[in-house]
Amino acid sequence: MTAELFYTPDEQLQLQALTAQLKALTHDFLSESDVQSIAAHRQKAVESGELKRDVFGLNTMLNELRTAIIVCEEMGMKRTAVISILLRSTIEAGILSQEAAASQYGEDVARIVGGIIKTEKLYEKTPAIGTENFRNLLLSFADDMRVILIMIAERVNLMRQIGSIDNDEEKTQARIATAHEAANLYAPLAHKLGLYSLKSELEDLAMKYTETDVYYQIKEKLNQTKASRDKYIAEFIKPIEKKMAEAGLKCHVKGRTKSIHSIWQKMKKQRCPFEGVYDLFAIRIILDSAPEREKQECWLAYSLVTDMYQPNPKRLRDWLSIPKSNGYESLHTTVMGPEGKWVEVQIRTERMDEIAERGLAAHWRYKGIKSESGLDDWLTRIREALENADDDKDLMDRFKMELYKDEVFVFTPKGDLYRLPHGATVLDFAYSIHTNLGYHCTGAKVNDRHVQLKYVLCNGDQVEILSSNTQTPKQGWLNMVTTTRARTKIRQALKEISSAQARTAREEIERRLKNRKIELNEGTMLHLIKKLGYKDVIEFYQSVSEGRLKTDEVIEHYASLYNVEHGLASDAGSSETHSAASYQMNLDTGSQTAVGADEGANSRSLFFVDPNMVGIEYKLARCCNPVYGDNIFGFVTVSNGIKIHRQECPNARDLRKKYPYRQVEARWSGKPASSFSPVTLSIVGMDDIGIVNNITSVISSDEHMQMRSISIDTHDKLFSGRITIMIDDTSRLESLIKKLSRVRGVKQVKRT
Repeated sequence: MTAELFYTPDEQLQLQALTAQLKALTHDFLSESDVQSIAAHRQKAVESGELKRDVFGLNTMLNELRTAIIVCEEMGMKRTAVISILLRSTIEAGILSQEAAASQYGEDVARIVGGIIKTEKLYEKTPAIGTENFRNLLLSFADDMRVILIMIAERVNLMRQIGSIDNDEEKTQARIATAHEAANLYAPLAHKLGLYSLKSELEDLAMKYTETDVYYQIKEKLNQTKASRDKYIAEFIKPIEKKMAEAGLKCHVKGRTKSIHSIWQKMKKQRCPFEGVYDLFAIRIILDSAPEREKQECWLAYSLVTDMYQPNPKRLRDWLSIPKSNGYESLHTTVMGPEGKWVEVQIRTERMDEIAERGLAAHWRYKGIKSESGLDDWLTRIREALENADDDKDLMDRFKMELYKDEVFVFTPKGDLYRLPHGATVLDFAYSIHTNLGYHCTGAKVNDRHVQLKYVLCNGDQVEILSSNTQTPKQGWLNMVTTTRARTKIRQALKEISSAQARTAREEIERRLKNRKIELNEGTMLHLIKKLGYKDVIEFYQSVSEGRLKTDEVIEHYASLYNVEHGLASDAGSSETHSAASYQMNLDTGSQTAVGADEGANSRSLFFVDPNMVGIEYKLARCCNPVYGDNIFGFVTVSNGIKIHRQECPNARDLRKKYPYRQVEARWSGKPASSFSPVTLSIVGMDDIGIVNNITSVISSDEHMQMRSISIDTHDKLFSGRITIMIDDTSRLESLIKKLSRVRGVKQVKRT
């Protein structure tokens, strides 16, 4: 395909303008050889015909240029980020492999491109992520902070472009979905990373597409009041500039109208019309200060402003002494201006202002900002939440809530400073110091006063945690904490406690049964558990452990049921459907008898592999790794319950020949939850450039499987390899084999 066919005439003009703009922004860190090689790769990608427009019909190559301009101009990022953005489509088209990109441009470029591609794969079918893929999206983000920043830039560009798309019903719905995600995910992310300008733009654009009428009403009101607002700002600023000059402070002062989204939120919160919102703008004083004099001059400027205008003491915010976790530093105050109007004043230096505008991205320029540890803590909390969240919707809600939380700063008795989200309790603080301290926390002394676990901490509190070795986490603790870390650790502890209680109860029942010369049979016990109305084995044993079920009664019920099932007593009401757990295999004599009232003496047992029957002891054999959907059979072992094998298992012939009486006919009953098994594929093909990357891309694009290992050998322009993947369903496996077979150059794919 030629460039003329790929670009429309209008896009050709845009291409020239965007290329020139990016070249001007990158001339000091992109070498001429970088520029030429990237341009060559991108040209080949266009000619390959592999490039596709996105769901809105937008040109991917132009989108990459616009995104690169955003990360340069509005985030201050440099060579690695720009190259990663410009090479994404090239690598996806197979023109350049990630290995070659790493060799030519650096390992960081290859890693970031991999992260971008991984996140983009989640958007292939829809422009907005669903809750089922939210976990995968966050995992991609957690790999490298620059992936987050680039994804935010891509979303800003997309939101800017989709306003001009055709208004057909399908694209309109896609635009609304994209806007909702921009407001609910990308704007909070930008807020967390200190990209306040982009955060406001995302919120405004999202509102423009989702609440169009309100957006344009507020915009019109702002236009109508602009002249009077500009006049007021000029009158407010003039005496400040004079005072600053007299004090020898170099600065510039500017007024900033608040975003439409911010004004709308105030209108809803205060339940008032547009005219009732008094703080429509803020004044920003930006000082040109030497690094060693920054704080001193900021406080001097604060003193000068509050000498002129009466401050509101409740509205002072000091982020100079203790910056936010995203590196934000500034002094905020609200003062009474002319005509009795409250005006917000922000005081900061040029360095602080750049960090405020570009957020954590400015870290690459100002290495001294105190933000790395805060970011690392935040990414750690994401990973912990991903590993332990019960469902994606709950995770999405808590993630968004935590992104927007303000911070409080508290101290240990030794004076160590800890940063916690607003609303954090004593228990949150204990877990933030050490998990073990959280487990055993009984309360605290806050400012030398004893308080309970649920006490909400305030800025400046000095906290001494009190603990006891006899204390353990309780279910009610989950309602006392706000941080993801504390909630995750409490849930883990509760699960461990429940499992320990269940093991103890089971051991007690087993011991009591042995005293009565009765064997603990898994199938009989499961039968009893269901008869008593319990759906979960752990819940049943917990009831025994906590005394809600008497052990003696359980023993008697079990003994009665055991006798009936083993022909030692009769029970007319016991004929009911049963699985293979209802069969007793006599391994000593080699006989096999069924205990169902309807079964004949010679009938063959049938075992249903059911994930809900957690009381039955069975395992999937490692020799053949059966996957849901495989034809299977069961083999009763002496000490490890029933082993499930594929019918094609290499050991099947010997097992059938030597131990025919131990075989159990088996069927899948319901799809096992998260039961991933390793499957090895043998693959043969032509040794073409990029073929390995194409193969791995097919696998990584499917969220329901993951690659464990790959080994490739090449000889005489041919390659042969083995790929081991984790998969949960043979239908997915068959689909994967078909997809791999269609990869150009692949000749044969089969399961080993």
